[in-house]
Amino acid sequence: MENKLFDAFEKVSSKQWKQKIQYELKGADYNDTLVWESLEGIKVKPFYHRDEVQTKPSASGNAKPFTILQNIFVHDVSKSNKRALETLSRGAESIRFTIENDTASLVELMQNLPKDNTTYFFSLTFLSADFVSKVMHFGTKNYYKFILQLDSIHQLGKDGNWFGNLDKDFQKLNQINGQATTSFITIDSTLYQNAGANMVQQLAYTLAHVNEYFNRIGTLKQSITIQVSVGSNYFFEIAKLRALRILFNTLAKEYNHNLDCIIIATPTKRNKTLYDYNVNLLRTTTECMSAVLGNANYISNLPYDALYHKDNEFGDRIARNQLLILKHESYFDLVSNPADGSYYIEEITQQLAEKSLLLFKDIEANGGLITQLIEGNIQKKIAESAAKEQEWFESGKEVLLGTNKHPNKNDRMKHDLELYPFVKQNPRKTLISPIIEKRLAEKLEQERLAEEK
Repeated sequence: MENKLFDAFEKVSSKQWKQKIQYELKGADYNDTLVWESLEGIKVKPFYHRDEVQTKPSASGNAKPFTILQNIFVHDVSKSNKRALETLSRGAESIRFTIENDTASLVELMQNLPKDNTTYFFSLTFLSADFVSKVMHFGTKNYYKFILQLDSIHQLGKDGNWFGNLDKDFQKLNQINGQATTSFITIDSTLYQNAGANMVQQLAYTLAHVNEYFNRIGTLKQSITIQVSVGSNYFFEIAKLRALRILFNTLAKEYNHNLDCIIIATPTKRNKTLYDYNVNLLRTTTECMSAVLGNANYISNLPYDALYHKDNEFGDRIARNQLLILKHESYFDLVSNPADGSYYIEEITQQLAEKSLLLFKDIEANGGLITQLIEGNIQKKIAESAAKEQEWFESGKEVLLGTNKHPNKNDRMKHDLELYPFVKQNPRKTLISPIIEKRLAEKLEQERLAEEK
């Protein structure tokens, strides 16, 4: 086409748009009426214009499709192997085994599982250099692509205690690093989001989390995996993942680490609900879409009934099919960096990155993430952010459809609970106050359950 379609139209500046909008507002204040502020303190404008963008958005590159990741908790090795074979035959492209002890038989677990084009993650809830060495050796010998997920700092934040203690944990991690044949360090930042941290805090804490490993482990020659939770603020979540990759690569260069991070994304638990639980399907769908558009490498969906049902084939199949539809029917796998060219997303990405970097520098100036966790400052800041969001929820400013807006009073859930869906109380001695994950709807749901007949 020789003549461009829009050449016939006169260009309209951002100033002209604002003048037109102000006229249509009939005297109402532009900022008070149309500009809103997020939990992160970012003011969102009603439109974004090329005049106000400092750098032109980059063009898209080659397609890099996301990978559908299936989670499997290994309680019975034989059943876990059978389930892995079945889910791979039904559309899963990668498997993550969560292993709770060092007695699991790798030969039995991996029996007949495909080797080509399939990555297997091993998320360990314990820290054993011997078992890690065993897994790495098995993978190398049998030509599997393994990625291990070890995160002592997440263990400290979630449980309140190290696996052993600070020195012993990092001694083992350094030992593993000396013989590593595959990636083994994971930054599990899902805890921050699920506990109520805002996006600036999530990014800053994740970056400080990474920095602790760079500082405390000898030169890392393998890629680092970052696991993130994705919430319902659609465009902001896209920008969050983009900002995360920018921040990671900026920090990594300071340590001469030239490998890009591996991002695993999963929907948040924080906005999921017991009542009108089918709405969880809509929430997880848009959250997975944000993850795709934010360029996550692997996406593991959260079953709609994960709060109150034990692992079940139906819930897993529906969650997997959501990703299959996005990939093969909505063609989300055919475009790389699809958010490029959106001035709105570019602007939010930049603001999130800048604000997060400032907070990261403040954390480092005050001793780093581990010191801040031990002193309780991280827990305090997350609690403050969570309280603010909870206030928004209770006032109706933040809406969960079917829960605090348009609830179905006929819903009954008391007899469907296979799992306890609320914060569990477990008084015990810990080194630090753990970071507590809590959903927004918990108080309201407990009240409704108490009223059920």
